[in-house]
Parts: sequence; C-alpha cells; structure tokens
Amino acid sequence: MTDPLNKSGTKITLFVLALNEIEGLKIIMPQIDPAWVDQILIGDGGSTDGTQEYLKAEGYEYFVQSKPGIRHAYIEGFPKITGDFVITFSPDGNCISSAIPALIEEVKKGYDMVIASRYKDNAKSIDDDLITAFGNKMFNVIIRLLHGYPYTDCMVIYRAYRTQLFYELGLDQEKSYRVEKLYNTVIGIEPLLSIRAAKMKMHINELPFDEPERIAGIRKLQIFKWGAAYMTQMFLESFSSHYRR
Repeated sequence: MTDPLNKSGTKITLFVLALNEIEGLKIIMPQIDPAWVDQILIGDGGSTDGTQEYLKAEGYEYFVQSKPGIRHAYIEGFPKITGDFVITFSPDGNCISSAIPALIEEVKKGYDMVIASRYKDNAKSIDDDLITAFGNKMFNVIIRLLHGYPYTDCMVIYRAYRTQLFYELGLDQEKSYRVEKLYNTVIGIEPLLSIRAAKMKMHINELPFDEPERIAGIRKLQIFKWGAAYMTQMFLESFSSHYRR
C-alpha cells in the first residue's frame, strides 16, 4: 500500500457493523477511500433488506453473524481482522467518514485508543434526543468518578484502537457480559472497553467530531435495558480487581 497514512507500516482495519442499513451503506461506503486502510470488513447482523446482496455485488469482505446482537458481531468479527489497529464504524450516517484519516493519524502517535467524541469542545450530536444526551453524559461522569478517566464520550462506537485491546481487556469473553442475563438483552462492548481501558490507565485521546442524523433504517438502541445494563456493569467493574493496573 502506498497511501501516506500507512508509511509507518502499521495496518488498519475499518470494521463496519450493519443490520438492515442498505440506504446508509449505499451513501456512506462510496465516501470511504479504500486506500485509507488495509482492510474493510463488514459484519452483518442478519439483514433482510438487501444489505448482503449489495455487499456481495460491490465486492466487500463481509460475514453474517451466527448469533444476533451487536457484541456478537465483535466476537465473531475480531478473529477476521488483519489490522494492528481497528476503527469501528456505523454506516447509518452517524459516523462522519471524512474523520477516518484523522483517527488514523492520531492513533499512530502511540495511543491505545482514540475516540471520535460527539461532545468534546464544540462537537455535537444532531442524532441525540433528551434521553440519550442525558444518559451519555451521565455515564461519562460515572466513569470519571469510579474509574478515573475524564471521557467526554465513553459510549460512542466510532473509535480507533489497538486490535489486541479486544483480547487484553477480556472483551471476547462471555463472562464479561454477565449483566445481560439480568436485563434479558445483548449489549455492546464500547462502555466496557472504555471502563477497562481507564482502569488499566491506557494512553487514550479524544478528537471532536459531530454526529449527524441517521440516514435511514431503524434505530437499534434499547434505551432502558441497555442503560440499566451499562450502569450495572460500571459499578461491578469498580469492585473488581481484574483489568486494573
């Protein structure tokens, strides 16, 4: 690869998570220059809207999850990732594709993780409603109080980080998500990734980027179940000596 972003030889994977996002994929994916990264991998959660047919026709590398739920996309997808760093990305329009080069440049400065923050400096989320805005900021405060890192956006999917963090922080282990049984749901990995990276005092940075409105499709967020599960997870982690420097 001759792209200047990769002069260091560090390999980057863009990991795109999709579930019935055909409209967003058709608009967003052409905006992404394949030369920015070494691998584009798309995890499909079992779409029925033509997403898989589109991905196949366009020649994208993709897989279909065997289990439903966003964290299973990570668990099944990470063994397929070839990059030293991964950028996790949603094709629903919430992630600004033009931010990818900036995340790559920043993470190559030696950070373990760089977050595209919706709330840092003058950045804003146009997609937020009152509940999600309050919840996201509340969780930032809780992590700061319990785990010591002053995140401005601990919840967002859009971030770049060392691929091995997924394994070093136990995000591949079912026991890390035991709170799911309490609330009968399947949660994401981002809050736990943020918590354990903070507990391990890893090298973290945030860059401000707006979050546009979703293009189309149905919002997958389970506000109350996920909110309760993440809250429980944050407090349980404060009592655990695991994944702590």
